[in-house]
Amino acid sequence: MRARGLRNLRAVLAPVASGMCVMAAAAAVLVPALVHETGPAGPVRHGASAPAAPHRAPRPAAAPAAAKCTAQNAAESLRPSSDDGAAVSRIKEKGQLVVGVDQNTYRWGYRDPATGKLAGFDIDLVWAIARDILGPDPDVVFKAVPTAQRVPALQRHTVDMVVRTMTINCARKAQVAFSTAYFQAGQQVLAPKASKIKAFDDSLRGKRVCTAAGSTGESELRAQRHGASVLTVPNQLDCLVRLQLGEADAVLTDNALAAAQAAQDPTVELKGRPFTDEPYGVAMNQDDTDLVRRVNKVLDDYRDGGSDSPWMRAYRKWLRADLPGISGPPSPEYSD
Repeated sequence: MRARGLRNLRAVLAPVASGMCVMAAAAAVLVPALVHETGPAGPVRHGASAPAAPHRAPRPAAAPAAAKCTAQNAAESLRPSSDDGAAVSRIKEKGQLVVGVDQNTYRWGYRDPATGKLAGFDIDLVWAIARDILGPDPDVVFKAVPTAQRVPALQRHTVDMVVRTMTINCARKAQVAFSTAYFQAGQQVLAPKASKIKAFDDSLRGKRVCTAAGSTGESELRAQRHGASVLTVPNQLDCLVRLQLGEADAVLTDNALAAAQAAQDPTVELKGRPFTDEPYGVAMNQDDTDLVRRVNKVLDDYRDGGSDSPWMRAYRKWLRADLPGISGPPSPEYSD
């Protein structure tokens, strides 16, 4: 869906006197190439596009045959390695990392109104990966990718990877490759505090429930609606706007994202308890097995250090206020 003339219908987070942030405008259209940055504190050129892809490196060797994907082993990934294979070499040759991200999810990947730059838990992880591959002052191109376009962007090599609160599951692993899990979430209902909706149950009967197209929330709703009607939007934040406009009665999304939305709007709250397991992973093209191993090596370093690990520092900075009580990252699981 493309608005006439690519109108600037972006999500704007406006600080209010209480210190909370509320949504001032809906996010609808995301420009394909969002921003080009060199280093976390480096110069920013808005609207920059990634350069033409260099000559494709030889196809990498296939990963070892894996067991059939099930709900129990879906989060397994390839063991970490710092070796430069075809995919890592391709990134080094072009001198930049192109990453699909979100720019509208508070705390995870959003444009900080104070700096104009992307910020959040996912963005910190992108910089850690970029520094490992490209050095201390990496060149990163962030591309805003709607939920339903994450897999196509990877399959077409429009981006090198997607770091966008993307759940690892068997359906997606048939299309793209994933790192080990870097966060554990679960599906949960978000609704106005005054609503009679109690959870993901029959209290949704007759209600309009919003979720992002191509999300695991949509899959859950299609499988079991509890008598609700389903409204899909390109990006999860659009659901909060629909809720605020009275065009939806509830939102179904990961509790990590729902908590961020509740932080933006104090009139809504999470209902019931999480009812699924949603491990987030970095997604990559299935051919890029060496890049998967390299990212897993970065994640090992990111988790290392206990309470002073980079992961825990990022958690305290971005997530603890809305998702308290998390003692550490999920443990990695490997298939080889």
